[in-house]
Amino acid sequence: MSGRPSFLAELRRRNVIRAGLLYIGAVWALAQGVAQLGPPLGAPEWITRWFVIAAGIGFPFWLAFAWFYEWTPQGLKRESEVAAEVSITHSTARKMDFWIIGVLGLAVVLLLTDRLIPHRSDGAAISDKSIAVLPLTNDSGDKDQQYFSDGLSDDLINALMQFGNLKVIGRNSAFQFRDSKEGSAAIGLKLGVAYLLTGSVRKLGDTVRINAQLVKAADGSGVWSQSYDRPYIDLFKLQDEITEAVAGALKAKLLQNGDVAMQSERPPNGNLAAYNAYQQGRFYTARNNEPDLRTAIAHFHDAVRLDPGYAAAYAWLGNAQATLAGNYLAGADTASTYAQAQSAIDTALRLNPMLPQAHMTQARLMMNRNFDWRGAQVEQRRALELAPNDPRILVAYAWGSAILGQVRAAIDLTEQALKLDPLQSGARQNLALLLAVNGRLDEAKAAVDKAVELQPSSDTHRVIQAYIATFRGDFPAALAIAQSLSQGMWRDVALALVLQIGPDRAAADAALQNLIDKHIDSSAYQIAEIYALRRDPDNAFKWLDRAWDARDGGIVFLLNDALLLRYRHDPRYAAFALKVGLPTTTDAKGLP
Repeated sequence: MSGRPSFLAELRRRNVIRAGLLYIGAVWALAQGVAQLGPPLGAPEWITRWFVIAAGIGFPFWLAFAWFYEWTPQGLKRESEVAAEVSITHSTARKMDFWIIGVLGLAVVLLLTDRLIPHRSDGAAISDKSIAVLPLTNDSGDKDQQYFSDGLSDDLINALMQFGNLKVIGRNSAFQFRDSKEGSAAIGLKLGVAYLLTGSVRKLGDTVRINAQLVKAADGSGVWSQSYDRPYIDLFKLQDEITEAVAGALKAKLLQNGDVAMQSERPPNGNLAAYNAYQQGRFYTARNNEPDLRTAIAHFHDAVRLDPGYAAAYAWLGNAQATLAGNYLAGADTASTYAQAQSAIDTALRLNPMLPQAHMTQARLMMNRNFDWRGAQVEQRRALELAPNDPRILVAYAWGSAILGQVRAAIDLTEQALKLDPLQSGARQNLALLLAVNGRLDEAKAAVDKAVELQPSSDTHRVIQAYIATFRGDFPAALAIAQSLSQGMWRDVALALVLQIGPDRAAADAALQNLIDKHIDSSAYQIAEIYALRRDPDNAFKWLDRAWDARDGGIVFLLNDALLLRYRHDPRYAAFALKVGLPTTTDAKGLP
């Protein structure tokens, strides 16, 4: 029998097995390091996957290298050139054992770090100065008291926003977790905060009981908690105590900017009945449908009747009336309700010129009622100066910038707002449109898909989803979305748009004619868009003129419209922009 060693023994002698283990351990550790450090440094997500694939390709070459070469005191040599008596493979083996232990230990440390230290899926670090106020539970046993617990939650959010070094999640996102069964760690990661304020409220007659707890989101451990039983007449004092206790626990500091006014939604005369009516108005406004808006308006009227100096109530009265006029009324009713909204806002600003909500609604009226785009942005900027941490104002200012053709700035502002209100579906929809008009269609799809996920019942979000699928040339997906919409104008708009990129020209023509026949008075702007998609600029500009004659609200999209921007170099485009009071330039790209 031959005295030659077995193949396995030869692998061991040449340290090939150790070299393989060292390679695998090093790749594992490096892959974890790339995965953890890549997102904060802006590296794309696919870099880890391709690193592992490249390492797998290199593995057999590494083994071949270990088989054919050996380290010697004189450097690297071919194994066949090293005499047995001078080989140091045993010494090399011991060194490699230490290296293997070292890289495997590093890999384990990285793995534990990844599992145990909180981090967000988007790669952003979570600041210690960040909090979400989850909706306080209504423990009164009376569902009609829900407005009261929601109002206190809103007030705590607004009060904490006054602290400049504290990130406070907006109402839209925080209220997504009403009665949530998710753990604090999951909620904290979704909202991007280190702390959660939770609790319950019970109002019984003239007494209020509030239980409040401040917890670390990562593990649910308590930081501060307190129970209060107070007379209802001490409600404002109680709110201040809770705010000061939470801010003290987080070492938060009040805003120091001289332009910033400390915001309060309390009636100046301390009238609790007026405040109660105001809270009910805010509660019904948030439901955002016509009957509830009318109920909200009635409650706001009660609030200002009980306290004629209640600026915040006038501001929200104007806001509710503007929403009612813009979304649900037509003709003379629209004009009359807009006039009532303007009167309420004029009163609010006379009573308190430092009220952000009043400036916000003033901007909205200037935009939708007067088509004064530049004046609206001045009002939005003033609101942002007064309340720089309010995500609603950031979103509105971003959209005002987009209307004036400042699309890149609008994207940055919207992304900034989403850090404060990450589950705000309307902001996701806006971001999708802004990304699309700059050619970032995959990102736009992700943004609008998230908006639909957050609010699946919204036809508006799904219409934009159909638009973006059309921009991407994905006819089957676009058609499926359009066909899923509720019957009405927006379904007809979506179908007319989507069918233009389909194979059936007769169906495309018929859908467009159906839109014209049924909705000529309300969809002139959308008809112009469809003609732009058909590459028919003459009809596109004809319908734009009709849209302006009807004062169609779609005009706000002119400088950020992916379809109409195809004709930005047509002299008629600049002429139309001048006619409607918009700039003639935009930094948006549009579709090719």
